[in-house]
Amino acid sequence: MGIYDEHLDRNAANYQPLTPLTFLSRAALIHPDRTAIVHGSLERSYRDFYARSRRLASALSRRGIGRGETVAVMLSNTPAMLEAHHGVPMAGAVLLSINTRLDAEIIAFQLDHAEAKVVIVDLEFSEVMAEALGKAKAAPLVVDYDDPDFPADAPAKKGEPIGSLEYEALLAEGDPDFDWQMPQNEWDAISLNYTSGTTGNPKGVVYHHRGAALMGYANIVAAGMTGHPVYLWTLPMFHCNGWCFPWTLAVQAGTHVCLRWVRARAMYDAIADHGVTHLCGAPIVMATLINAEENDKRPFTQTVTFNTAAAPPPQAVLAGMRDAGFEVTHLYGLTETYGPAVVNAWKAEWNELDRPGQAARKARQGVRYPALEDLAVMDGRKMEKVPADGETIGEVMFRGNIVMRGYLKNPEASAEAFRGGWFHSGDLGVMHEDGYIELKDRAKDIIISGGENISSIEVENALYLHPAVQTAAVVAKPDDRWGETPLAFVELKPGRAASEEELIAHCRAKLARFKCPKEIRFAEVPKTSTGKIQKYVLRKMIDD
Repeated sequence: MGIYDEHLDRNAANYQPLTPLTFLSRAALIHPDRTAIVHGSLERSYRDFYARSRRLASALSRRGIGRGETVAVMLSNTPAMLEAHHGVPMAGAVLLSINTRLDAEIIAFQLDHAEAKVVIVDLEFSEVMAEALGKAKAAPLVVDYDDPDFPADAPAKKGEPIGSLEYEALLAEGDPDFDWQMPQNEWDAISLNYTSGTTGNPKGVVYHHRGAALMGYANIVAAGMTGHPVYLWTLPMFHCNGWCFPWTLAVQAGTHVCLRWVRARAMYDAIADHGVTHLCGAPIVMATLINAEENDKRPFTQTVTFNTAAAPPPQAVLAGMRDAGFEVTHLYGLTETYGPAVVNAWKAEWNELDRPGQAARKARQGVRYPALEDLAVMDGRKMEKVPADGETIGEVMFRGNIVMRGYLKNPEASAEAFRGGWFHSGDLGVMHEDGYIELKDRAKDIIISGGENISSIEVENALYLHPAVQTAAVVAKPDDRWGETPLAFVELKPGRAASEEELIAHCRAKLARFKCPKEIRFAEVPKTSTGKIQKYVLRKMIDD
């Protein structure tokens, strides 16, 4: 032992577990009257946001819900969802936020697998939840949430109450001055998120308080959320806990602007009326903004930062966003990394490049998040880093405090995911000389044609450069001669036309001939609720 190992022990005065819950208590102390939440006609201060979250924690505790027990919610981007992100862990419990587009069978599986003790459900989803509860073995307390600002002209309708208690009645049971407890350990679970489950049952990804707190700080830095950020909820909060932004905003006492449905007019109204500075979403949200009808658009004077993940944004979309007043920040991550763990950190000298040059760098995923300790492109068999030459393809791997604890009740899957001391993403990419990674494909999406690897992303980017293409997705089609060939599914922009021959010729002008689609099908491209293209569905359509 050295001199720094003696009489310098950890104690309550110099060590507290990291948790994002202290962000809200601090914001309410410093800015009690600042608007924390906007939802339709409702505006709620930080004082009230904190008090209602404490009421929820108190009510849950009085009903016997405590450390390590699961509280499930099936809610839209509403104030109740924000309160659940704080009130549930304030009670020591773990938040399971259920994807609102899932079917009853999968919901029932999640309720049972997570051993849910409480379910809070928006009336919009009461019908499917009732069906799920009928299939599930779990018998949780069911609480109905009746959104008072549910629009009269909504594209969906409210269902009938299915619970024994209404959300406001539950909160009325709680104490607004509830003395909530810090987590016993920062490694304690704060939330549970299920993967998409495209093959078999989904896996339950467990987040801890430490990672969620670090993501709060890192999101502020990566998204440039200085001053008073105003954040528009276009990203579903059920998706990786909204990339941890439900906790992040309180660091700067920012304002949450809730949005139940992603519609062009509603987004432009919010941006113009509330001075929105930041929003997040998949490329489909960008397309909705830049392809909106002129009468749905509103002018705004501020530059709005749009954080996007999923596939690299096509060059045409990036250019359209800049012209519309949005500054795009490209992020990358997975459910297992708390959402974004990689950011395309923009360099000032890149502003001197022409637009194609800037777009090429914007399309890179980037460098590790401030809260991530290591990011590498590895040869998965040798577990060695590939050369940083921008060409050698390997698997993208992560290491650090914003990697999940593991998969709930699935030690085999956890062990495989953490093999060799790294989290294996399953994504293939290259490392550039400057340390920026660029995805080339999912391991399962690489097309091997005549022994040559073809990146489906590269082919899709070429298709997106055609002015008539709104959405493109490329998958491998079995071929007797070549093994596999690229098959493209394309959605055209409203009012635009293009033939198969025209699009193939367009690709041949931009790609090596062997990379070009051999066939193009015009069809609606299936997407998840967060806008990600479901290639597994397209693969099933190949023989149709």
